Amino acid sequence: MNYVIIGNSAAAVGCIEGIRSVDKTGSITVISNETHHVYSRPLISYLIYGKTDEQRMKYRPDDFYEGNKVTAKLGVTVTKVDYEAKKVLLDSGESVSFDKLLFATGSSPFVPPMAGLDEVPQKFTFMKLDDAQALRSAINKDSRVLIIGAGLIGLKCAEGILSKVKEITVVDLAARILPSILDEAGSEMMQKHIEEQGVKFILGNSVAQFHADTAELKNGETVGFDILVLAVGVRPNTGLAAEIGCKVNRGILSDSHCKTNLDDIYAAGDCSESLDITDDNWRVLALWPNAYMQGETAGITMAGGEKLYNKAIPMNAIGFFGLHIITAGSYSGDAYVTETDHSYKKLISKENLLKGYILIGEVARAGIYTSLIREKTPLDTVDYELIKERPQLMAFAAPERAVKLGGAKA
Repeated sequence: MNYVIIGNSAAAVGCIEGIRSVDKTGSITVISNETHHVYSRPLISYLIYGKTDEQRMKYRPDDFYEGNKVTAKLGVTVTKVDYEAKKVLLDSGESVSFDKLLFATGSSPFVPPMAGLDEVPQKFTFMKLDDAQALRSAINKDSRVLIIGAGLIGLKCAEGILSKVKEITVVDLAARILPSILDEAGSEMMQKHIEEQGVKFILGNSVAQFHADTAELKNGETVGFDILVLAVGVRPNTGLAAEIGCKVNRGILSDSHCKTNLDDIYAAGDCSESLDITDDNWRVLALWPNAYMQGETAGITMAGGEKLYNKAIPMNAIGFFGLHIITAGSYSGDAYVTETDHSYKKLISKENLLKGYILIGEVARAGIYTSLIREKTPLDTVDYELIKERPQLMAFAAPERAVKLGGAKA
């Protein structure tokens, strides 16, 4: 059996380990346009900051490919998938045959058309290790940095470089920061905290015209800068899959086994869509743990085993300048909220189920809330009043505690 994986991040690792849990001898080829050993992309801001290095960023040991009998073709680009001939064509002129193929192609930065952007000599995106290395080489203590985008990527970039530059200004068309994961109260708390570190925000605004070292905003304000970082958003890399007839919405469509509509073709990670069990909608859930679980499911299925990917939820665990956030699920329902100067908790329930939560500051034991969501635990079977105040296993009945502690089977 010849397995081919296009991509080399979390979904690819999950797929390799899934395959090898069933098939110890089949041929596995990983193809990536990046030259690096598989690494943890969420750590690129810590690389610039100096909290980690490239060796410690590796997501698996140096012998990962060799140990799993994987042929890693790194630094090459797939130009086409020939579905009829079951071959992947590379920009090197080479081709690789496959019996089973996984698209784990991830996503790419979305840079909308902006007037004058071509005039800016020092502009960067911030998604990959190469991006972080390039930005690290460009900045210095006198750099004025303009970041377009107050989402997760833009703010992690700000955190990574703040101590190494003169000033940072973040501009976003949205009226508040982190709108994809926080509500208004949570956004306000995080913005205040990040501003206290020295980051300036200009929200509800956008760039009308770029010049080499200035940006004219639509409200007439002008922002000077030396370095521009574009962190507006990302788009799933679906082109190769769409070309061969895979069904594509925003991401590649696949079922609970990560199979696409085409025989022997699978999709996992940020390029694909998942069923969000908190609201029963299909969407791209660009999250590292979900990508791994999807890849593992695909790998096991490709190798003839049985595994379902059927507990996907939106989830983020992230911190900015020492203040931590964990969010999960959807936010439509009845809300329970508690707030202090440095912490915020919002639990959302609906139809006797916990549907989502936002935790800022006090994030201990968030896994209990996550488990309630993933397992669709009826809230009348636990002491929800206790769990709302203090998440702990004592709120569960004894048999359920035994399962969660690993002492019994569900």
